[in-house]
Amino acid sequence: MKNIVAGREPVTATEFIELALGIDLELFTGSATESSMERAARLDVAHEVLADLRESDPETAAYAASLLRTLPLRAQPHGRRPHRTVRRPAKPRTVSAVAA
Repeated sequence: MKNIVAGREPVTATEFIELALGIDLELFTGSATESSMERAARLDVAHEVLADLRESDPETAAYAASLLRTLPLRAQPHGRRPHRTVRRPAKPRTVSAVAA
């Protein structure tokens, strides 16, 4: 079964949440690349939207408020997971005994 919200078919879980709740997640979570000036402007708008949501939809407002406390979203290129590297501890150095 396809999930269609307001005539649009979401591709990712994030898109589904945005369409179902009617809020832009990035407005509340931010971007990892935004400047401090962009962040201040975004937070001003987010707080205004949050005030309106508290009056019209308290449940969605609570969810949006929790998003304000999260770290900025990082864009995932082409839906791929970031490459993880494994760091192995260095081998302990052995001290050879020198006969005196």
